[in-house]
Amino acid sequence: MTTVTTLQPGPVIDETARLLTEHYVFPETAGQIADLLRRRYAEGAYAVDGAEELASLVTADLQSVNGDRHLSLQYHADEIPEKRGAAVLESIRRDFDTSLGGVPRVELLDGGIAVLVLAPMLFPLEWAAEPVSAALSLASRAGAMILDLRANRGGDPDTVALVCSHLLDKRTHLNSMFWRDGERTEQSWSQPHVPGSRFGGSKPVYVLTSSHTFSAAEELAYDLQQLGRAVVVGERTRGGAHPRDGWTVHPHLEASIPVGRAINPVSGTNWEGTGVLPDIPCPAEDALERAHTLARARLAD
Repeated sequence: MTTVTTLQPGPVIDETARLLTEHYVFPETAGQIADLLRRRYAEGAYAVDGAEELASLVTADLQSVNGDRHLSLQYHADEIPEKRGAAVLESIRRDFDTSLGGVPRVELLDGGIAVLVLAPMLFPLEWAAEPVSAALSLASRAGAMILDLRANRGGDPDTVALVCSHLLDKRTHLNSMFWRDGERTEQSWSQPHVPGSRFGGSKPVYVLTSSHTFSAAEELAYDLQQLGRAVVVGERTRGGAHPRDGWTVHPHLEASIPVGRAINPVSGTNWEGTGVLPDIPCPAEDALERAHTLARARLAD
């Protein structure tokens, strides 16, 4: 149920600036952006009555310094919980329930090639482990696999690792995360055992991308590409490599702040700002047909 809550931009800006300074993965940039927000507020740039309009204005300023697309002030029509990170979990639960757990389509194409659509997100592992593993296990007998990430807007790095685990034969270092909190690095590895049947590390894999593919979906494409495990087909992705957390700063507003950055063990960098560059560039709407043709040719050889 939507409620009407009085908007006072000042406290929202102050709290967002404070959270930036304390948690943003790039401390020097955090100071610059916090100063910008305070200056813009003093100039009257945020003198609006609606929370949705304020979110749009503040997000534009948050992203104006270094183009970090995970850095935003998010508007929620319904009142959101105060608990850290709870707003996003609450907002995506319905998507999980109406998308078969994030795998809305599994299909076998001509030539024994399986297509798995992973959308609209790679949901938290504690939710997604069962449906994602079931879909991958079902497709494991195919001669080749196409992972369709064209409509995937991100999600959980642990779910990325689960998918990769089904497509590799041995435990493999996938990615590392440098966290601002404690200045520590945390490694992500594929798992030596998976639920159900494993597709394995030798049969062809193709990953479909679009300009909408974002965040953890980009990590999945990037990890498999850097390992030489998959061919990426489609469009350059959006370019967001910083894991984020969320803080409620108003009953309808959540400050989304990146708290870490990805470091790929093969490239030594990530896809932030550049996106994942496809191996086979083509319009997103043509990517499935192109990948299917490539897979059939590969299996014929």
